[in-house]
Amino acid sequence: MSDSPLEARLSYHLALTFSEREALRWLERRERSYRAGEIILSEGQSTDTLFIVSSGWLHGSVKLPSGDRQIQRFYFVGDITTTLSLAWGYSAATLQAVSDVTLFEVPKNVFGRLFRSHPRLGALLFAVVTAEQVAMADRLTSMGRTDGVARIATLLLDIRSRLRVVDDLRGSSFELPLTQQDLGDAVGLTKTHVNRSLKALEATGLVERDGRLIRITHVEKLAELVNFTDRHGAIATDWLPPTGTPEPTDTAKQ
Repeated sequence: MSDSPLEARLSYHLALTFSEREALRWLERRERSYRAGEIILSEGQSTDTLFIVSSGWLHGSVKLPSGDRQIQRFYFVGDITTTLSLAWGYSAATLQAVSDVTLFEVPKNVFGRLFRSHPRLGALLFAVVTAEQVAMADRLTSMGRTDGVARIATLLLDIRSRLRVVDDLRGSSFELPLTQQDLGDAVGLTKTHVNRSLKALEATGLVERDGRLIRITHVEKLAELVNFTDRHGAIATDWLPPTGTPEPTDTAKQ
């Protein structure tokens, strides 16, 4: 059997048991496709569903008081979207397809049962989401403390890092199906500033562009230049609970 998207992603960090792999596949039963540009969920919309990305790219954004939008993060194959909405009954962001996408719909209660029946998977998912939040904080720090070149470079490095995990990206070249408006909305720049920043990056020789194809010629040098830390490539798993039936708490043992 070929890996499911979420299974493939989590297997990057940990060898999963047959039971764990079957549990993840069980989540991926309700599939739905969307066209590029289509809105899956609007900010504030009532929802009790999570989505696992089977194919394509999406982004989550919020509307600013000025009427502009701030893209908070991008979603790729194997990502679970709308996790930031778990604490409420509505979506915390607008989820929109960047390219044609296929999603698995997972009700929150079904997702919750995974934590009870497979605590090691639940802990691993928690670790992955934590790493993503730290990466988002890094990008926000970059937006507040650096120039346009560093912001764009940080975003490109982060996308490459995530694609290596979720889409089995090899090497340092990848297709970027984002407009300059998308890039600007993700890093707080105008389209004109994004264009200048991309040209400045190319002038360093560390980034090359050919249409939608991006190639980072020297990842380590670019990362050092913009003080980028890869938050996705390695996640500690030595603390995860064992597989099998959850152990009773100390109180239950007494």
